[in-house]
Amino acid sequence: MYDIDTDQRQYSYSDKTILKRLLSYAKPFIPAFVLTFILMIFAVLFQLMEPFLIGESINIITGDTLTIERYFGVAPTLAIVLVVFALSIVFGAVLEYAQTMILQKAGQSIIYNMREEAFTHVERQDIEYFTKIPTGKLVTRVANDTNKLNEMYTDVLVNVFRNLFMILGIAGAMFILNWRLASLTMIVMPFIVFFSFLFRKFARKAYRAVRVNTSRVNGFLSEHLSGMKIVQIFNKEKDKHREFDENNTALKESELRQLLVFAVYRPTMYMLFMVATIVIFYFGGMQVIAGTLTAGTLVAFYNYLRRFFEPIQQLAEQFNVIQEAFASSERIFAILDEEPTVLDADDAIELSDIKGAIEFKNVWFAYTEDEWVLKDVSFKVNAKEAIAFVGATGAGKTTILRLLTRDYDIDHGQILLDGIDIRKIKISNLRSFIGVMLQDVFMFSGTITSNITLRDENITEEEVKEASHYVDADRFIEKLPKTYHERVRERGNNFSAGQRQLVSFARTLVHKPRIMILDEATANIDTETEEIIQESLKKMMNIGTMLIVAHRLSTIQHVDRIIVMEKGEIIEQGDHQELLRQRGHYYYLYKLQYKDQ
Repeated sequence: MYDIDTDQRQYSYSDKTILKRLLSYAKPFIPAFVLTFILMIFAVLFQLMEPFLIGESINIITGDTLTIERYFGVAPTLAIVLVVFALSIVFGAVLEYAQTMILQKAGQSIIYNMREEAFTHVERQDIEYFTKIPTGKLVTRVANDTNKLNEMYTDVLVNVFRNLFMILGIAGAMFILNWRLASLTMIVMPFIVFFSFLFRKFARKAYRAVRVNTSRVNGFLSEHLSGMKIVQIFNKEKDKHREFDENNTALKESELRQLLVFAVYRPTMYMLFMVATIVIFYFGGMQVIAGTLTAGTLVAFYNYLRRFFEPIQQLAEQFNVIQEAFASSERIFAILDEEPTVLDADDAIELSDIKGAIEFKNVWFAYTEDEWVLKDVSFKVNAKEAIAFVGATGAGKTTILRLLTRDYDIDHGQILLDGIDIRKIKISNLRSFIGVMLQDVFMFSGTITSNITLRDENITEEEVKEASHYVDADRFIEKLPKTYHERVRERGNNFSAGQRQLVSFARTLVHKPRIMILDEATANIDTETEEIIQESLKKMMNIGTMLIVAHRLSTIQHVDRIIVMEKGEIIEQGDHQELLRQRGHYYYLYKLQYKDQ
């Protein structure tokens, strides 16, 4: 798996591979880019006219021979030259505006599509993926890293060609004006190429370090802000501040190294520009004194020289953006290339409905190779039967539930649903028949209703109220100021654990599952709320097949069968009374839990 902490896999992407993949996202917008290129060419042509027209104006004022007159035998007046100059500025500005608007719209659409693809791909990942990668780092990929590509598409992609075209156009104009001065100017070109190559080498490394350290800071913040209550309770603020300071310092230092690379490059380019300026003014000035070159032509040549270095410096800045975009692209592509381990079979089927009969046949499973969590586990659950799993922590109870929903795939054996191997059923179809109620209920920001329906517009408000009434959640919901439209804050922290659990019961019920899974659903609630939930559970047992994992034995005394597990194996089975009569492991757990009574 891709190591998101060290970003190891990013080094397998060459620049050519990254560029090819980035351009593939632009393919649907080729017409927009073609139109932008056409507009860009005309805009550059208008800009190339400006230094020439300035030089011609000076030649008219000083009474020197015009360059246009020397080539074409035409001598326009100063007014005509200035009108053409003004028109070139206006037309150039209009073309720049049109080009920018078209490009921005295309670029934003590309980033939108990339962000959609990244989020959809992350949604497809299996549970193991999310247990290994911090949420903050995934947020950085989907939000920040895709945003870094925005400038590349909306500015750099076209403007790199614009600047290259400008450099070639200016070089041509300079040679037309005076090939001797142009030749002298080209002396600095090898130095420009050399320093640009060095800049490319160091900039890529610097940007990569910045992205890695940014990701670490975001991951740290996401994790520790979520767990701030634990940090404060155990008085660990100073320790966590020290850890954050280490990450923050690493980020600052990497950004300073990035700035240093660019801070060296730009003055170097400026120094080369000044060397070229001194050369042309010395040799050009000598020609003006000798009368072989007009002052206007020298001024025009200087303006072309200045504009010649402007796109070179812009190319450096754009290369700056490209390096940052490539660094972000490596990390996005590493996420997109990470395929889930639990996948649909090629011939996977979809079931229209199920009865809910479950069978585990000789199931073996290990999270880590050769460390078996389940060892040759076999049992049957009839449709609409309620089964409970008990045993010590690590016995494999929750693992059984995770395997049924295909959070993980088994190593050996079979899990059958109505006699069909669940690996032959499409994952989304399988999970549509299963409702899960967990110990730690997650509630989204929104309302009570949106948390029950999960924003499924096919579920009516009447169905929400009916489900809430069935599980007794309406007892507290209807006492709220806005009842079912009461706002839910982040993670539902404005509701008690018991209230959140009742909402999760209603959520499960309203989606009409054929199989219901309760994993320690009553572990964090008070005795009064437990009695309400006990009544709700009894009602829900009549709806479909129910699998319960519970440490509180009081919640499972009315189930059809209890399966006792120890170290990944089934050691006892039977109903509550049968297991007590056997005086085995269940009897020991029961005595331990009720020793005070």
